Amino acid sequence: MQSSTPHKRENSRWARWSTFLAGGLFNTLVTYLVYLLLQKFLNYQLAFLVAYCLGIGFAYYFNAQFVFRTHLSWRGLLCYPIVYLVQYALSAFCMKIFVERFHVPKAYGPLLTSAAVVPVTYVLSKLVIERVRAEESAGYANPEEE
Repeated sequence: MQSSTPHKRENSRWARWSTFLAGGLFNTLVTYLVYLLLQKFLNYQLAFLVAYCLGIGFAYYFNAQFVFRTHLSWRGLLCYPIVYLVQYALSAFCMKIFVERFHVPKAYGPLLTSAAVVPVTYVLSKLVIERVRAEESAGYANPEEE
């Protein structure tokens, strides 16, 4: 019986990672299309920022509900953008390097950038969502108990 426990855990990790990737790919596709449209009218970095911000709301919803299977909360919604502030800073840096140093066409910069920061985003998402869940379970989110 004990041998099935590590196997179940490994399957659970793989399912969570696969779901995260599927949601991320969908989010990337939609935000990429928004970026392509906006960069016709705006500086590429500003277009990237706007498209990126639109993806944050979807990412919180999808990752909380389907990847880490926790309820949505105001606390989680307010904490989750921290993941994306870190990711945006890293992404903007990667975009600058790809576009200006390696002369990657502006249209492909966000795709390379997204691929480069996926592992960081997964780890940060997991940390934030699971910490909020643990704090709410322990009653830290209830102001009456503080």
